Amino acid sequence: MTKIEKVIFSGNTHTTVNRDPNAQRGEHGVVDIKLSAPGGENHEFIAAEPHPTAEQLFAGAWSACYITALGLAASLKKVALPADYSVDIQVDIGQTGPGWFLGAQFTIRMPGLAQDVAEAIAHSAHQICPYSKAVKGNIELGVKVVTV
Repeated sequence: MTKIEKVIFSGNTHTTVNRDPNAQRGEHGVVDIKLSAPGGENHEFIAAEPHPTAEQLFAGAWSACYITALGLAASLKKVALPADYSVDIQVDIGQTGPGWFLGAQFTIRMPGLAQDVAEAIAHSAHQICPYSKAVKGNIELGVKVVTV
């Protein structure tokens, strides 16, 4: 796997499970997409530019899949996720020499859970998520789990 030496562009997403249909969503001038995934939960993908790039769309699709896998991984471990858990994904496109590559950075927030429990759930979710499995070993992937 090649690491990106120079990032050319990044696409970012912030995904949560919104249980309040009246909650404030995207700000003026941004795309506000409600994603769905198997299992019936709706996921928020907000604050993308009005004309999303491929990196933003990939990050958005990956985040909807991953946050669903996160819920499944937690339920398999018999752990209740906090109501305000979320996933931020940054997908980078960049160069190393003349080659072009993708990279991704995950920030997974599970406030109130023990760090080791949250990290185990995050790792298990990558084993479940088809997007994570598809890119495993093919792109540089960083994962940060935040529990505070």
